[in-house]
Formats: sequence, structure tokens, C-alpha cells
Amino acid sequence: MNNKSSLTETELVLRLKGNNREAFELLYDRYSPALYGIIMKIVKDEDKAADVMQDAFLKIWKNMNSYNSDKGSLFTWILNVARNTAIDKLRTDVKTKNILNLDYVSENDLGTSSIFIPLPATIDLRTIVEKLLPEKKLLIEMVYFQGYTHEEVSEKLSLPLGTVKSRIRKSLQELRNIFDVSPQLRMAG
Repeated sequence: MNNKSSLTETELVLRLKGNNREAFELLYDRYSPALYGIIMKIVKDEDKAADVMQDAFLKIWKNMNSYNSDKGSLFTWILNVARNTAIDKLRTDVKTKNILNLDYVSENDLGTSSIFIPLPATIDLRTIVEKLLPEKKLLIEMVYFQGYTHEEVSEKLSLPLGTVKSRIRKSLQELRNIFDVSPQLRMAG
């Protein structure tokens, strides 16, 4: 590939869809630092981040033909793949941890005097999001569970971009308020 760094996004996508290995290496060179940074912010562990990064690029390679430039830029698409892969890793880790933790529960732990204070990492986020008003729930689901960009949500729902961003910001604040645990409960945990 001559002067591969000067490839336009369109040329790069065409080569990637043709399973061109050099194009994939260029994609990795161009975008891996940004993707790794996002993955690290989500998983907060270097070993897990490296695994997620590998899984994400494997998904990108396998699913390249599903990329549609009409829905967003290549970077936005691969960022969503990486973000969703990292979120899936966290969910898998939490489920595994919860299953393993059940082995340590005794009958005495299950008495009526037991107090349950869930850790944020063990809370089912979808259940919490269900508590939002339907229009807020839809926006959060589209952006954070389905991987749509704000622009894509704006287009799909025929809402102004500013309105979408404002409603998402208010929804996130409402979710933060749900997660806000009083200092006395934190100390008890």
C-alpha cells in the first residue's frame, strides 16, 4: 500500500471491507490509542483493557461489512464497538463475581435482620433505567445500550440535536440521583 497514511476514510473503508490486512493495520495504528483510552476509562484495569482492545478489533474486523457511512464516521462506529465490548466485559465480570460470591453466603446471612446495600458494580443498570420516564429511558437506551450517537438519535427521533443532548444530560443527572447513597449507608457498607 503506497503512502497508506494518506488514505481517505472512504478508501480505508473500501479496503477494510475487502479484508485488506494492511488497511486493518493502518486502522489500528490510527485509532488504537484513542480506543484504548476509552476502554481504560470503562474497565479501569490494564490487563482487561488489553483483552477488550483485542476483542474489539476482532469484532471490527469480522463486522466491517456492517459499517454504514451514512450512519456516522468510521471512528464513531469503531468507538461504539470498543465501548460496547468494554461494557460487555464489565457485565460479564459482575455476573461472574456475583455467581462466585453466592458460595460464601450462609443461612445466617439470609436472616430478616440482614441489610442489603448493593454495590454500584452489582446493580443492573437496565433495571434502574426502567425507572425513568419513557422518553428519557428511550434516549439512554439508544445512546448507552444500543451505541447510537447523539446525532443518530436526533435523526431517528426527529428531534433537534440540542434537545437530545439536553434530555440525555437531565436523564443522566436523574440516574446519578438514584445512585446517590447517603454517607451513613456508605460507612455501613
